[in-house]
Formats: sequence, C-alpha cells, structure tokens
Amino acid sequence: MVEREVLDEQKLEEVSQRKTYSDTHRPIRERIKGSIKCTVPRLKKTVVSFFPILYWLPKYSIWDYGMPDLISGISVGIMHLPQGTFTVLSIMVGSVTERLAPDENFFKTNGTNVTEVDTDARDSYRIQVAAATTVLGGLIQVVLGLVKFGFVGTYLSEPLVRAYTTAAAAHAVVAQLKYMFGVSPTRFSGPLALIYTLMDVCSQLPHTHLPTLVVSVVSMVLLIAMKELNSFLNPKLPVPIPGELITIMVATLISSYTGLNSSYQISVVGDIPSGLSSPQVPNVSLFGEVISDAFALAIVGYAISISLGKTFALKHGYKVDSNQELVALGLSNTVGGFFQCYSVCPSMSRSLIQETTGGKTQMAGVASALIVLVTILKLGPLFQDLPKAVLSSIVFVNLKGMFKQHSDVVPLWRSSKIDLVVWIFTWVSTLLLNMDLGLAASIIFALLTVIFRTQMPTYSVLGNIPGTELYLDIETHREAREIPGITIFRSSSTVYFANAELYLEALKEKSGLDISKMIIYKRRQEAKQKRREKRAERRAKRQAKREERRVQRAAKTQSGLMVFSVEEEVSHGGQWDGTCSDKEEQSWTKRENGTVFVIPTTPRTPEGQSRWEYLKGGDQDCTSLGWMSELQDGDTTTLGSSTEDTLSHDLERVSLGSLGKWTWDIHSIIIDLSTANFIDTVAIKTMKNIFKDFREIDVDVYIAGCQAPVVDQLEFGNFFSESVTKKHLFATVHDAVIYCLNHRGATSLPRYEPSAESCASTQF
Repeated sequence: MVEREVLDEQKLEEVSQRKTYSDTHRPIRERIKGSIKCTVPRLKKTVVSFFPILYWLPKYSIWDYGMPDLISGISVGIMHLPQGTFTVLSIMVGSVTERLAPDENFFKTNGTNVTEVDTDARDSYRIQVAAATTVLGGLIQVVLGLVKFGFVGTYLSEPLVRAYTTAAAAHAVVAQLKYMFGVSPTRFSGPLALIYTLMDVCSQLPHTHLPTLVVSVVSMVLLIAMKELNSFLNPKLPVPIPGELITIMVATLISSYTGLNSSYQISVVGDIPSGLSSPQVPNVSLFGEVISDAFALAIVGYAISISLGKTFALKHGYKVDSNQELVALGLSNTVGGFFQCYSVCPSMSRSLIQETTGGKTQMAGVASALIVLVTILKLGPLFQDLPKAVLSSIVFVNLKGMFKQHSDVVPLWRSSKIDLVVWIFTWVSTLLLNMDLGLAASIIFALLTVIFRTQMPTYSVLGNIPGTELYLDIETHREAREIPGITIFRSSSTVYFANAELYLEALKEKSGLDISKMIIYKRRQEAKQKRREKRAERRAKRQAKREERRVQRAAKTQSGLMVFSVEEEVSHGGQWDGTCSDKEEQSWTKRENGTVFVIPTTPRTPEGQSRWEYLKGGDQDCTSLGWMSELQDGDTTTLGSSTEDTLSHDLERVSLGSLGKWTWDIHSIIIDLSTANFIDTVAIKTMKNIFKDFREIDVDVYIAGCQAPVVDQLEFGNFFSESVTKKHLFATVHDAVIYCLNHRGATSLPRYEPSAESCASTQF
C-alpha cells in the first residue's frame, strides 16, 4: 500500500491557493489589460474564425478537388433553376406574406365595374414583406451566432440527426411524386400534411400522365446504371462519371428537338426570368409586424442547417462550427434581403446530389452559385425545355442513401434502447408534424430522456482494489473489496432536485441502514427510558416511604404503642421487615431477574441525549421492530427463563430486526461526489439531512471528490456549519478512507489474500 499524506478539502484548498495566488490576486486593471491585449496570433485566430475561407483556400488542391467540385457544382446549379429553396421555409415565408398582404387588400374596379385583384400591387408589397422578414431574420441569426447561441446544436445527437434526415428524405420524395406521375395534388401544410399529400397523390394515380411516367422511369434507370458503373470503375476513373449532368443535358436536347411539352404535354421548367433586381433598403416599418415570424425563420433555418451539417460531418469525419453556421446563414439572408430574396437554408436533396456527384469542398458551392448566376443573366432560355420529371428522378435516386439509414434500428436495439426510442420518436414526429414542428418536438423529447437518465442513475457501493488506491463497484468488479466499517457510496449522475429523494433512498438501501426506521426506534426507546426513569423515581419514593413507616412502626413497637399483624400489613400494601416469608422474597427476586431492559450505555445528559448500544442480533425473522413494540407497559420484555444461558441467548436476540445491517457494522459513510458537476439547493438540503440523520445513530459521514464549483455551491447554500465543516471534505476517496480508519483506531487498510480466481482474472 502506498503511504502518503491525507488531503482533506481544507489542505487541498491551501495548496491550490499558494499555487494560484499570483494569478488570482493580481490587480483588476492588470487582469483586464491582459484579457483585451491584442497580439498577432490572437488577431489572426479571430479573423480566421469569422472568415474560414482564409484558412482552407490557401490549402486548396486543384489537382485533387478541382474537377469533382466543378462537375458537382454544375449538377447542383442546374437543379436550382426550377425550384425554390427549402420547402418548409418557403411555406413559412408564404404564410407571413399572405397574412400581411391578403388579396382583399388589393381589390380594384376596372372600366366595366368588375372587381378584381391588383396583382402587380399585391406582389410588389409581398416582396417588401418577404425582404423585410428575411433581413430581420438574418440579423437575428448573426446576433445569435455572435453571442454563441449555437450551443443548442450540441443537443442534436447522432440518432436524432439520422432519424430526422431519414424522415426529411420521405418529405422530399413525396414532394417530387407529382412531377414523376404528372398529377396535380392539393397543396397541404401543417401537421399531417405529408399523409394528406400522399393520400391525394394515391387517389390520383389512375389519372397518371403516362408520357411523364415514362420519362421518370427512363431517367431513373439511366441514373442508377451510371452510379453502378461509377462504383465498378471507381479505382480506374480519375473523376466520377457526371451522371446527373449527362442526364440533364440529354433530356434537355431531346425535349427541345422532339417538343415533349407541346406534343405530349410533359411539364417542363418553362420561362426562367433573366437579370437581377437592383439592391433596395428593406421597409423598416414592417420589422415590428414580422419580428415573430423572422425569429421563427431564423431558428428553423439554423436547426435544419446544423442537422444536415452534422449528418455529413459524421459521415466524412469533420467538425461543424455551430456558431459560424449561424453567422454565415445570417449574413446570407441579410445580404440577400437587399436584393429581394427570401430566407434560405440548406436543401436535403441538393446536398445529397452534391455529395454523390463527387463534391469535396466549398468550391462546389461556389461553382453552383456561378452556374445559377450565369443562368439567370444569360443562359436561362437554354434550360426552358428541361422536363421536371428528370429533376424529380435525380432527387429520388440520390435519396437512396438516406433511406438506408432505416437500418440504424437494429444496432440501436442492441446497444441502447433509449437512443432507439429517440430515433423512432424523431422519425415519427418529423413525418407527422412536418420538419419544423417535428424537429422542435424531437429536441424536447431528447432533453426529456437526458432528464430521465439523470433522475434514474446507477447507484453503487465502492470497494478497494488491494494494493492500489482505486475504488470500484463491488458488484461489477470481483477484485474490489469493501472496507470493513466503511460504506463508499457513489451515483453515476449529479445530485439535483429531480433525483435528490431517490439518492437518499438508494443510500439507505446500499448501506443497509434504514435510517428513518432506526431513528423512530431510537426515539421510541428514549421515550420508554424516560418512563422507566420516572417509574424508578416513583418506586424509590414509595420505597423510602415504606422504610420510613417501617422505622416508625419499629419505634412504636419497641415503645409498646402499636402492633400490626403480617396479614394486616400486606392488606395495606406494606412489607413486614423480618417477617416476610422466604417464598415471597424469592418471588420478588425472580421477577427482577426475569426482566430485560434495553437501556442506553451512558446516562442521560442535561440536554436529554444519550448514546445507544444496539445489541447484536441473531435470526432476523424472530425479532422485528413490531416485536419490540409489543411491550405491555412500554418498558420491559419478560423472558421465559431466568437461567444465565437462556438470558444470554435472549439478549443476543434483542436487535433492530428488519432494519438491515447492525449499527456496529458501519461506523463511516463516504459519499463520492466526483460525478457531480453542480448541486442545487434541494440536493444541499438532502445532504444536510444525511449528515444529521446518520449522526443520530453514531455514523460519521464524509464527502470525497468534490469539484471546486460544487464546493462553492455548497458554501453559497449554507451547507457548512459548526457540526459539518470543510474537514468533512476530502480530495479523493482514498484520503477519506485513510482518515476514517485512523479516526476509528485502524492504522492501515486490511490486507487480502488473493485467491486463485482473482489472480487469474483481470476483469475491470
């Protein structure tokens, strides 16, 4: 055993104060000056954190990433042409514009007295509303990013993100079905919109437009064939075959020269407006009316962005800066709002297309943006004949990887049932409640599982590994040995209001001391002892009176004044000195010897306290708290025999019965708080009660492994007092054990002879 100094919390604090005195006692002016001091490395780090392109662009390899990024960017750029941004945000922006600019506000009467909607005025005002909402939402995102609000992204666990993206893939597929089958379902929004849309599409399947379906099937077959060819020839090809780009170009040429739209009524992209609007300052007067909608757009857009980012980060092994994502998204929306754009966020389908077409870096996004810009300015008419069914087929094929994530259910079932429940709940809620409400519900549910885990932690009793200072769970580590007289208790979670009561119950169970029953028993016995003392006092007074009368009668007898018979004395309750029969005297003695008293080992103090000695018990089934309370007058138990052997045996049976371990088995309890990172007022009160209650039955309580913030919280919560001081805190469990052994008279830990099984086992 390694011998070293025992460090309690007070000594440890003194050592740490000596080491950090120079830092903590510097003048405030010097500390502020040091914190705001600008150095070149600090300035460089700050600038790079706001502009990551300065970090990765100088390291960009055109040879390794140039061609894949270019092909991926072109494919995704063309996909952007016929569709807007993400569906959820489009619906949210549409709802705020319809609320503030309804049709009835723009009615006009023409020359024939017919009332109609002034669409030009309505659309112009709606653009102002959308732009104002976008700019305000972008500003909110920038501010949240600067104040480090991105920490909420840490609550998006891997099971939650994968389930969310799997359900989002289902939303993307259902949204593309109308283009693949050539039907026109009703547009639904809100909860169960996916179910209603799918039911409407299925009801219209008998009216499927066959030419459109043929284009969809041919496109999917071509795409799948090229993807399989890419997988087969991947080691030999310098860059993947651009299947999506080839499909788009071929479909556009065929549609243009055969007239698919005019001859077979196949829906095509149609007219693409050219040119950019001049920048305009948004209507600031609208900010007050759209602030709640802007905040909702900011949060939903960020949540979708960070969830998709984490999906690909987990797959490719890189890290996503959640705060930087907020700033980048906010700047995009703020700048875009000045050009009459509306809120944006990443798209599931196009992100997957960028990945599957070989995109490696951010340059693929730059290429996509350039394709969109050039198309808007000059090349829009070239893609007017592209069938929408081709674009839907590209989305459908590239979502295959997302649907493979359904296989997560099997490994989660084997590894963690709670993570499986989170996965299923996220998947179901996202399908039924749509992607915005579904994500919010999933995050709340995930937080509830965290609360549940901390409320129902694992409690254990620790034992020492012989020859070391390690203390491990005695139930899971066979080499751990419990220290005689000491119970070391640990919880796998922090102690706070939700589990404080359960913590106390677990301590009772693990220590074997049902403290509440023992205290009740002790107080009952103290009350009985008081009654015994009062009866003894009254008995002594009666005895004194009898002695006084005996002396008086003896004096009168000697003087010849009065003579009483024995029978008369007995009838008056007295006792004739010298004339009492031997049988009567033996009967009195026998009753006294046949009575067993359970009394304190020390006399009562003026404060009414006394130290209780609990006799060692035998068979617990024969004695119990109920048996001890079945006394007729509340103070004695009359045994069946007065012989010395029988009396000794019966005394051995007087115990706490069903109360668990006997009081002499445990003299100290060490509470390991190394797992606690905070402690609230409810838990502090629970700790106070633990110290108070166990002190009543002469069991010492100590705390080990407290982190510095927890000690501070104990101080602020008035935990320490004259009876509970910092001397009850120890830096490690081993220090506390050594102190307990020395305090109780032991000089060192008991030595154990290792068995053959423990020598051969290395189970830890």
